[in-house]
Amino acid sequence: MSPFDRSHGPNGIWRNGDGNGTFAALDLGTNNCRLLIARPLDDGFRVIDAFSRIVRLGEGLSATGHLSEAAMERTIDALKVCAGKMRRRSVTHARSVATEACRRAGNCNSFVGRVREETGIEIEIISTGEEAQLAFKGCAPLLDLARSRALAFDIGGGSTELGWLALGPGRAPELRAWLSIPIGVVTLSERYGSARVPPDVYESMVEEVAALLRPFEAAHGIAAEIAAGAVQMIGSSGTVTTLAGIHLGLARYDRRVVDGCDLDFSEIRAVSRSLAAMSCDERAANGCVGRERADLVVAGCAILEAICSLWPVGRVRVADRGVREGILLGLMHSVATAAGGRRAGAGPGGRSHP
Repeated sequence: MSPFDRSHGPNGIWRNGDGNGTFAALDLGTNNCRLLIARPLDDGFRVIDAFSRIVRLGEGLSATGHLSEAAMERTIDALKVCAGKMRRRSVTHARSVATEACRRAGNCNSFVGRVREETGIEIEIISTGEEAQLAFKGCAPLLDLARSRALAFDIGGGSTELGWLALGPGRAPELRAWLSIPIGVVTLSERYGSARVPPDVYESMVEEVAALLRPFEAAHGIAAEIAAGAVQMIGSSGTVTTLAGIHLGLARYDRRVVDGCDLDFSEIRAVSRSLAAMSCDERAANGCVGRERADLVVAGCAILEAICSLWPVGRVRVADRGVREGILLGLMHSVATAAGGRRAGAGPGGRSHP
């Protein structure tokens, strides 16, 4: 039996009670399981609980086409923790989404059924387009509205999303075009390995990703607008946050320092090449990488360098936020609209308060 007394609304949203309530957003990716629980404020929301665990749901998926039993067990264990947190926080509105691993897996339906049965959580498998929309909506508060365009990206475990956004004062960023490529840190790592990466192999990784991105540039002429100085870049992923923590010399990762900082492309290249030359154990010894990311971070660096090579903005704003924040803002907006009003924090520009 489900631990939640809920009635189902559209888009996989469940509701338990009325009013502003307590909101939860769960993002189940190829590599991570992440949860945020928050309450609305006039200018956004305040996070009251959070959870993140590397579950590697997509481990081996590229070779077999199916989620492995071990990966499903790890993930369900993490989801049980999430369900317990939602119960204890008396969550009234929640949405739980899954992305690339579940989109690709032949046994995804049976996995979703197991999740429902064992945790009470209803997992909704979203499209690549909606994943991009949610990720970039979650990052919107960090954008500089003085520039008319933004190139946003989200490097995941099984896919990478890019968005071409139009900006203007007094309105939400508009997603003009988006691209999803079926390469993320897990898929690329499984193809190239996780030991020291020689420079020529690293360049091959970068080129493989760049080849998938070039049609997006050809279709939208982003480089020309970059040359005119109209474009900013923002990145949402464990890759960019990890690189930022290393560049800043943090002994341990600290979201308060990293979220919203800027990384120059030269800094990205220096840290990336340094990580590629290290062994897995050497990477794991860095407090901003750790054992769980040590075998994946170089693949993320290669994806990031491919993006930087095609679109030389010069620097990227680092966002330790994304799909979960996008879900929360959407939920709060839906509830406020249904109640006949609109809270200031329910729209796309709402702020996240730690």
